[in-house]
Amino acid sequence: MADGSSETKSSNQMWGGRFASGPDAIMEEINASIGFDKKLYAQDIRGSVAHATMLAHQGIISAEDKDKIVHGLDTILSEIESGAFEFSRRLEDIHMNVEARLATLIGPAAGRLHTARSRNDQVALDFRLWVKEELQKTERALTALISAFLDRAEEHADTVMPGFTHLQTAQPVTFGHHCMAYVEMFGRDRSRVRHAIEHMDESPIGAAALAGTGFPIDRHMTAKALGFREPTRNSIDTVSDRDFALEFLSIASIAATHLSRLAEEIVIWSTPQFGFIRLSDAFSTGSSIMPQKKNPDAAELVRAKTGRINGSLIALLTVMKGLPLAYSKDMQEDKEQVFDAAESLELAIAAMTGMVRDMTVRADRMKAAAGSGYSTATDLADWLVREAGLPFRDAHHVTGRAVALAEQKGCDLADLSLADLQSINPAITGKVFDVLTVEASVARRTSFGGTAPAEVRKQIAWWRARN
Repeated sequence: MADGSSETKSSNQMWGGRFASGPDAIMEEINASIGFDKKLYAQDIRGSVAHATMLAHQGIISAEDKDKIVHGLDTILSEIESGAFEFSRRLEDIHMNVEARLATLIGPAAGRLHTARSRNDQVALDFRLWVKEELQKTERALTALISAFLDRAEEHADTVMPGFTHLQTAQPVTFGHHCMAYVEMFGRDRSRVRHAIEHMDESPIGAAALAGTGFPIDRHMTAKALGFREPTRNSIDTVSDRDFALEFLSIASIAATHLSRLAEEIVIWSTPQFGFIRLSDAFSTGSSIMPQKKNPDAAELVRAKTGRINGSLIALLTVMKGLPLAYSKDMQEDKEQVFDAAESLELAIAAMTGMVRDMTVRADRMKAAAGSGYSTATDLADWLVREAGLPFRDAHHVTGRAVALAEQKGCDLADLSLADLQSINPAITGKVFDVLTVEASVARRTSFGGTAPAEVRKQIAWWRARN
């Protein structure tokens, strides 16, 4: 008795805490995925209905059993959606939870559902269906964000603002042109989403554990029923593949990076020092101690979400990097990363779309800043090349001297007198003042893809026809 008590005490100390019952508790904890993969319930049931229908069509199970299975699965779907379904950690995952409940509802016919399939191809199907649907949601969200930018670009095709390199004033641009830069960025994100859907549009079901099956299944039938272009072509790769999840996370990381760059600009633009935009109370908060402050919290949180999404990509890349073919249990760690990244991306796009539509653009502040930092210096150099026939390097030198003189006098280039400019180079005429205003500067940038208002409107029209 004493020995037994001592042994029990030692065992409890070894396992301790939540795992006091020993290895069984640890194994249940590390093995169970129902806490997160229950999110796949709709895809799991949809795949099972398609599989059962195909089995009956091929004469592998009876029509009567198929009808029982489909009815039972419909019942389970209703129970889950109503909140009446009880998920069990003991049953590990969504597949076994659904299968166990189906057996309770319809009896032995439930056991025929798993004919010619494995949990390996079943989870590959469920996860692929979920990611495909999430990509389709992302495509719609990006389209809404692009539309918001097109509206702002059209509204501000003539609004002059400073263009920056190194966050230093470089040349005048229009705010419409700046908005269209984000249209291009998010347009590429949407293109990547569409390509990813095309890449992953293959049905895994029927690959079974890794070698296929000897039953006369019709994988093209299930692929069509589930909305896939075709079935996958190699059973080993099918159960090993998580490229579709990695591609989703890669796309999410790139899109989040674009969102973060925009968020950073919104944070900067909304400062009193810039004052280019104002955000309403819907997307900003007050300070707990400083009543004058209005903080761009929504933009800052979007900026922060990027690190979280990038972390998910690195985590799954690390999980997959050393796995031999075919399936390994490590791959259970794929879903939480994708689920979390998808939720973060969806929220970030929605928040940014809201901010783009919500922000008040202060055109007067933008225009005042556009002329700072001698932003029309390049226009002076171009004029010297075009009108005075100077080589560009010589024109660059002359312009540098003009900027130095303006700094010395404490004025802008356009405020220098003709005599001032001719003291630097006698070839300069009064016509030079036609190019030294910010409005003239942007109007002359008519090259394809340039900032001239007319060119911006052309690009807006091109995108509206394709959005």
